[in-house]
Amino acid sequence: MPGRLFLIVMDSVGIGSAPDAHEYGDEGAATLPHIAQSTGGICLPTFESLGLANIQSLLPDQGLMPGVSPVTTPKASWGAMRERSEGKDTITGHWEIAGLFLDPGFSLFPHQIPAFPRELLQKFESKTGRKILGNCHGSGTEMINRFGEQAYREKAFICYTSADSVFQIAAHVDCIPLEELYQACKIARKLCDPLRIGRVIARPYRGEPGAYERTSDRVDYAFETEEQTILQHLEQHGIAVYGVGKIEDIFAQRGITESWHTGNNAASMAQTDALLQEREEGFVFANFIDFDMMYGHRRDPKGYAACLEHMDAWLAKAIPKLREGDVMILTADHGNDPTFKGTDHTREYVPLLVIHPGKDPRPLGIRDGFYDIAQSVASYFGVPEMPLGKSFL
Repeated sequence: MPGRLFLIVMDSVGIGSAPDAHEYGDEGAATLPHIAQSTGGICLPTFESLGLANIQSLLPDQGLMPGVSPVTTPKASWGAMRERSEGKDTITGHWEIAGLFLDPGFSLFPHQIPAFPRELLQKFESKTGRKILGNCHGSGTEMINRFGEQAYREKAFICYTSADSVFQIAAHVDCIPLEELYQACKIARKLCDPLRIGRVIARPYRGEPGAYERTSDRVDYAFETEEQTILQHLEQHGIAVYGVGKIEDIFAQRGITESWHTGNNAASMAQTDALLQEREEGFVFANFIDFDMMYGHRRDPKGYAACLEHMDAWLAKAIPKLREGDVMILTADHGNDPTFKGTDHTREYVPLLVIHPGKDPRPLGIRDGFYDIAQSVASYFGVPEMPLGKSFL
């Protein structure tokens, strides 16, 4: 009888340019190799023992990872995955991991000023009773620093987008209450649905000009697909599904038995530890967000390397808590090379490491579609097959 499967998405930890990276302006991006190279080597003994560097034999053109070497006998089954859906954002990556194929992908706002359609803004300002500032592409910290003082003075929202399919709303918590920000996001979500925008994101921040900082109260409001994900599929067949991190937001709370909305890696690790200790069965789907939010978008390779090393140390303690028959899958949803141009995600292969106590590790090759994970989860729990993907379990 299947027991527990832990799926951990290391947000943005790509391992090399995808074959279609040039279509996204991302040719040459390689998150893990470039972090290791730019920092003079990275110390990841647990990842090394699992076979992280062995994956690079599948991707010979991506460059080496100084500090991490292939091992003769990896402790995990190892491979890489290529995304098939159109896009390189969080929703697309997670949804494909959960069994869906997006073709076409989500719509993007044009890279121009103004970025948002006039009708959308008129309805948003009318329904919320507040004006907006921004209305352009930009990184979150840049937008807050640029418009924060004016937004506080005028009690306005800062609205912006990026290369992802997002409508982001920032507000100072001392000026606009958190619940009002969330309500504004719900209004924007309905207005963005006809445009097929992937996410509306609440971006609360605090502080004084020159020293603003975003809080951990971010909430994502996802577009709701009519197709069934592996989460709903498992729930339909009586399998408990536990979400950690922003999983509940990504899947609009659907197909989740219980969730914990953690705002950083440390909290997600602590909650995953608790589930390793307390739960006897079920599917745990966790997102570890700091790689992307704190270091990828901010183009901080040293911080990213330290975050990976922290993850490595946590895994060294977490993996021994797995029982025979359990499975832990480590992967990512896209890349975000902090040494690359711009501040956006990068279209990359993602690593695939599968720890299965009691089973011999083996090479998994390059998987053609993230949805092989969903099919593998279905196989593990003995429920009917998903429409897409091939199981590696």
